[in-house]
Amino acid sequence: MLISGSPESVCHSLTVDVEDWFHVCGAEILPEYRRQSRVVAATRRLLDLLRGQGSRATFFMLGEVADTFPELAPAIVADGHELASHGWSHRLVTGLTPAEFRSELERTAAVLRQQTGCTPLGFRAPRWSLDRRKTPWAFEILKELGYRYDSSLTPLAAIGDPNGPRAPHLIKTSQGSICEFPPLVAQSLLGNLPVGGGWGFRAFPYGMIERTLHSCQLAGVPGVLFVHPRELDPDSPRLPLPLLRGFLAYGPRAGSGKRLEKLLVSHTFKPLVELLESCHPVS
Repeated sequence: MLISGSPESVCHSLTVDVEDWFHVCGAEILPEYRRQSRVVAATRRLLDLLRGQGSRATFFMLGEVADTFPELAPAIVADGHELASHGWSHRLVTGLTPAEFRSELERTAAVLRQQTGCTPLGFRAPRWSLDRRKTPWAFEILKELGYRYDSSLTPLAAIGDPNGPRAPHLIKTSQGSICEFPPLVAQSLLGNLPVGGGWGFRAFPYGMIERTLHSCQLAGVPGVLFVHPRELDPDSPRLPLPLLRGFLAYGPRAGSGKRLEKLLVSHTFKPLVELLESCHPVS
């Protein structure tokens, strides 16, 4: 089932994957990288931007970041944002066993509850690594643990299913349905383009992002944007990755702050958990 609302009632959502500059799936994390952590300052820069525009977002928190910097999750909640789970270790879900996946979810939720009193209701897998065919058990575990939504399936050829739904939809499990919020993509003759976040958010023309959000509005579905704190920190270090992989992980050096600020002025953004109440399933 797809999920939609009326164009007049649709709000979009800004989501944040709270991880450090060195959290790249499959890359070795050396001790000196951790000593150069910049996630707190970069996240606070983003919080300042959102506060200035009066917008609220969903922050998918990496468990090890919350554990290392216990002041960060409370600061996010104090500004009225939603805390959700990004797992613990930033390992691909396809590389975890069901028991390891459950452990990562439970460990992260325990830390966030202890620090803020909030229990995460949403989850996003590192590098969009849930798969309805390869990891169907992951949705069962999410539902069993009380999660109400996921945002891990992307309709892109390289890292997801290019034929997958672009709009929010329901995924059935043995214990009921869980809502799936895919990231914003633009349709083109070359296929779906990742305008909603990452390198695409910075590399594609700003007007393309605006047009895609407007199309979502007319269709009555929310557009889901995503950013990483490092994208508001263009001077941060980068891992020595091969050229293409480095571009996909970090994008161009230009930061996302200016265009994000423009979008915050022209659109209304709400946390994903609040969109659950305003969206309705349709066949």
